Amino acid sequence: MSTPITATMVNELRKRTDRPMMECKSALQEAEGDMGKAVDILRIRNKGVGDKRAMNETAEGRMGVAIDPKSATAAIVEIRCESAPVAKSDHFIKLANDIAAYIVAKNPASVETMLTAEITPGHTVTDRINEVIGLLRENMKVQRFERLTGGVFGEYVHHDGTLGVLVQAQGAANPAVLKDLCMHIAAVQPTPAATRREEVDPAIIAKEKQIAQAKAEATGKPPQIAEKIAEGQLKTWFAENVLVEQPFVKDQAKTVGQMLKEAGLEVTKFVRYKVGEVTA
Repeated sequence: MSTPITATMVNELRKRTDRPMMECKSALQEAEGDMGKAVDILRIRNKGVGDKRAMNETAEGRMGVAIDPKSATAAIVEIRCESAPVAKSDHFIKLANDIAAYIVAKNPASVETMLTAEITPGHTVTDRINEVIGLLRENMKVQRFERLTGGVFGEYVHHDGTLGVLVQAQGAANPAVLKDLCMHIAAVQPTPAATRREEVDPAIIAKEKQIAQAKAEATGKPPQIAEKIAEGQLKTWFAENVLVEQPFVKDQAKTVGQMLKEAGLEVTKFVRYKVGEVTA
């Protein structure tokens, strides 16, 4: 005789899996009341839903960020889905942040290796994603991530989740200043091409010098004056495109570098992710 499926059993399975009541009842009936088997049945069903939706376009998504001050490690990850409402849902937000925390803790080599690794005992990252796919009925995937170690960190995720910034710095932790720096990077146009001018691709600098010189020569000024004009144009380009030389958005009288120096900080690296960006 099969075990009677009670409301208490259904509620317990629902708490453990966050699946709808009727799906939990069906799984328990199939498992003849065995709670462990019912959990496995739901996981298999979630995988089936994920497989069916795997070819659906994932044009929406959000960023997840995790910071562990004890290990001085942080990560930012982009998770994609099919629609904006799902990207804003609590389940999807938690998924993004859970995967970011996993990246901080386990340092996966790539998206591909991470997907087959265990996020909890006996439960892979893919299983975790499939759980949320089963709940929200949309295709989801990890698009990219970056993990930073050493120093102090700041983070900012836009209210809709589509833009995220992670900053790494050296110096005394100052959450307010680091948050302001992240918001600067999120808001300023053009987006910084590098943290400091030494990090700009020499080929890009050579091209900008050539453009500046051509513009200066076109003015018809004497060579020595044209050279100064070209130098001024290149300096302007650096001020627009190099983070520490940009005017700080909250105080245009200071550069980002000056603002950080006053706070006893030196930025090491930043990561700015926006959903839909084409990356190399």
